[in-house]
Amino acid sequence: MTAIRTVLARRVWDSRGKPTVEAEVVLESGVIGRAITPAGASTGSGEARELRDGGPALRGLDVQQAVRNVVGPIREALRGLDATDQGGVDAAMIRLDGTRDKSRLGGNAIVAVSLACLHAAAADARVPLWQHLAAGRRVGLPVPEIQIYGGGAHASARVDLQDFMVVCPGAGNFAEALEMTAEVYYAAGARLAKKGALQGVADEGGYWPSFRSNEEGLSELVRSIEDAGFRPGQDVAIALDIAATQLQQPGGRYALALENRTLSADQFGIMLERWVDAYPIVSIEDPFAETDTEAMKAFTKRVGHRIQIVGDDYFVTDADRIKTAAAAGACNTVLIKPNQIGTVTEAYAAVKAAQAAGFGAIVSARSGETEDISIVHLAIGWGVPQLKVGSFSRSERMVKWNEGIRIEEALGSAAQPFAAGRLFKRKAA
Repeated sequence: MTAIRTVLARRVWDSRGKPTVEAEVVLESGVIGRAITPAGASTGSGEARELRDGGPALRGLDVQQAVRNVVGPIREALRGLDATDQGGVDAAMIRLDGTRDKSRLGGNAIVAVSLACLHAAAADARVPLWQHLAAGRRVGLPVPEIQIYGGGAHASARVDLQDFMVVCPGAGNFAEALEMTAEVYYAAGARLAKKGALQGVADEGGYWPSFRSNEEGLSELVRSIEDAGFRPGQDVAIALDIAATQLQQPGGRYALALENRTLSADQFGIMLERWVDAYPIVSIEDPFAETDTEAMKAFTKRVGHRIQIVGDDYFVTDADRIKTAAAAGACNTVLIKPNQIGTVTEAYAAVKAAQAAGFGAIVSARSGETEDISIVHLAIGWGVPQLKVGSFSRSERMVKWNEGIRIEEALGSAAQPFAAGRLFKRKAA
């Protein structure tokens, strides 16, 4: 009864009010699995390609052709396949598309169906998705990585860095990490308002600040942690997403528009290393552009024994790229975004490649999000130790944090110990 009877799709809307694809997979048992595709603003060149309609309507962003591809060729290819064979379902769509980047049918069409199929299989088994994925293995809650200030492509480049985030090494469990983050978020907002530096809210719910320099964001975040009553670095630490591909200029230099200066890759790396020395930073994502492998290798060699060096645009959730980087000594942690690679099977292959390389991993949302909670279940069921959703506001973010609270409650004493203290214990220089 787990054979796929039909596949449905519709246009829905993401957190930025842009069209996206929702898919439903209906099984012969009558069970339905549903999923919605998110969208990124800062994207890597190797990502699976969204299919957008172009033309004057909705600024060219409509997804009607992607929807037609789901209810047309994808439905025909999947009808009768076993939904519990996720690899077989995904392989059928990959073959049908026939392109390297899923541009014919659309990555946004394919990933929605892939995730919906996974939900349908779990629903047919009458278990939560995380439990279906865990397949009897003991699991725990991932450590939340939560944005406080948004910048870069998420906030019209008000500051150059894309995310100023916090993690909570002093938290004993998932719910406590959220509570601690809430206190920091409130304190940060109060500080910005008092200084007249609060310009609004960025795409992912973090504050949109008016700083005079990027480093001011670091010092303000440290003070916000202190204002909230916590010890910087011990209770609450800082994680950054540089999104450096967006900063790289022709010739390989990095432009900091806020500070009206450009730096060579070496100078940029020295600046980041100085920040690591001066502030309680435990993680830096995409410190260099996706093509700047030599700089990524050099920075990982100098700093990677002390903190996480996370690849996002650099890996685009691609298992082969992870294996290559591991051999080269670039990065030590992988960001996992299912829509970046296009199917559940390929995203899980990236998780396994990270584990085989001895790398850490973080399941991540996108800046254009929805009420879909799939990534929370993926992180828990796959045993990925960290989860990056965005900030501590806006319902498309909070629905995911709240789902984690429910799952932690359901696991109770059966959960693996919360890993924040172990993951973010900084080593000496």
